[in-house]
Amino acid sequence: MTIATKEILVNEAIRFKEVRVIGSDGNQLGIMSPEQALRTAYSSGLDLILISPNAQPPVCRIADYGRYRFEQDKREKEAKKKQNTVEIKEVQLSCRIDTHDFETKVKHALRFLGDGNKVKVVLRFRGREMSHQQLGRDNLERFKEAVSGAGTVEKAPVLDGRLMTMVIAPLREKDKKELAKQAAKAKEEAGKAAAAAESASPNAGEE
Repeated sequence: MTIATKEILVNEAIRFKEVRVIGSDGNQLGIMSPEQALRTAYSSGLDLILISPNAQPPVCRIADYGRYRFEQDKREKEAKKKQNTVEIKEVQLSCRIDTHDFETKVKHALRFLGDGNKVKVVLRFRGREMSHQQLGRDNLERFKEAVSGAGTVEKAPVLDGRLMTMVIAPLREKDKKELAKQAAKAKEEAGKAAAAAESASPNAGEE
C-alpha cells in the first residue's frame, strides 16, 4: 500500500537515501535504506510511516497506518478543545456603587476569569464625581483585591474622558500554584506566631 498525504508519507512514497527506523514496540532498529525498512514493516503486516522528515536522517516508525492516523487525529482534536478563545468581558462600576452591587459584579468577574476570559472593568464618573477620581481608583483597587484569587491586573487603571478602565487577565496555572503556596506559608507563619504568643503569656502553664 502506497500512501502520500499532505502531512505524512507512508511506505513506497518514502524516498530518502536512508532513514532511522523505530519499531512497533518503540525500540530503535537503526539506520537503513527505505527499501529495507519497508521489508521489515511488511514482514510484520504493518506500514512504514515518516514521522520526522526534517531530522538527519529522517525518522520513520513501523505501525498500522490507520491506527496511527486515528490516534493522531484524536490528539489534534483534544489539543483544539484545550485552545480556548479568550474573550474580553466587561463589568461596569460606579463611584458610589453599593456593597451588594459590588459583590454581584465581583461574582460575575470571577465567573468570567474562571472560564479563561479577560475582564475589562469600566468605572464611569458622573457629573461632579470627576473631582473625586481617587474614589474611583479606590473602588478599582478594591475590585482588584476581590478577584486576586482568580485574576491579575494586565492593564492598570487608565482615565479616558469620564471612564476609568482596568483589564484583569485570568491567572496562569503556575500563578495559582504560587498563590496557594504563599497562602499555605502565611497560614503556617500565623500558626507559629499564635503558638509563640500563647507560650509567652504570663498565664501559660498555670492550672
